[in-house]
Amino acid sequence: MRNGTAITEFVLLGFPGSQGFQAPLFMVIFLIYILTLVGNGLIIIIVWVEPRLQIPMYFFLCNLAFLEIWYTTTVIPKLLETFVVAKTVICTPCCLLQAFFHFFLGTTEFLILTVMSFDRYLAICKPLRYPSIMTSNLCLQLAFSSWVVGFTIVFCQTVLLIQLPLCGNNVINHFYCDIGPILKAACADTSILELLGLLATILVIPGSLLFTIISYIYIVSTILHISSATGRQKAFSTCASHLTVVSLLYGAVLFMYLRPTAHSSFKMNKVVSVLNTILTPLLNPFIYTIRNKEVKGALKQAIISPKTHYAK
Repeated sequence: MRNGTAITEFVLLGFPGSQGFQAPLFMVIFLIYILTLVGNGLIIIIVWVEPRLQIPMYFFLCNLAFLEIWYTTTVIPKLLETFVVAKTVICTPCCLLQAFFHFFLGTTEFLILTVMSFDRYLAICKPLRYPSIMTSNLCLQLAFSSWVVGFTIVFCQTVLLIQLPLCGNNVINHFYCDIGPILKAACADTSILELLGLLATILVIPGSLLFTIISYIYIVSTILHISSATGRQKAFSTCASHLTVVSLLYGAVLFMYLRPTAHSSFKMNKVVSVLNTILTPLLNPFIYTIRNKEVKGALKQAIISPKTHYAK
């Protein structure tokens, strides 16, 4: 051990260079949080009440929206606290719990997006067989499996993590409990846990990315063989939103976590984390609705004539 005192709490630095901007940053991030909750909540409600949207693509979108609500809720409230108190403290069990939910939900997001790419592949490349393949039972199984696999991968590592004695530096230069600083605070050998984390990262991130890339190779190939320009545009429009979200998410996360170690520098990761944990959940509802006539139509109808719409 580096000292005889076990860590009972961690200190989150947040953005220590933001002195003088705490109030504006608090208001901006709080507004982003509210918009994220409202935007993703509206997607769930609209799909729930609109029969036309109760198809596999929107079922998976609802899973993604539900996930984003809790993903941001795991991180943003504590981030807001860093702007209003001089020293943001989080108890060790709470820190480990936050880390668990952050990575559990983040892992599940990759899996759900991968399932969505598979859904788009079937819809465009196998249109005649799509209704018989992507049944309600299969949708439920794919969504449920995404949540269970994400939970299992992170839970197994968390079980090992909570057994580590923590007696090192309890200051985390981040706005949430990232796994790297926690490992750095451990008084025992973390090489096995780091190896498991690396293997899980390779399995989830590059693995799901490879599956998505292969799916889109087939999708693009099929779209290019569509004879009419209208047909090509319609087929591409059903994938554009998903492709945009995938690009944002993988771009940010590959930068941060492709080679995680306990001794990495987290300054640049912290900046990129803002895109992954704050901006992407905010943008998802807008990305999926701006280019989607069905969702925009259902939302417009619900706003203009809510009584008539919900009475259906």
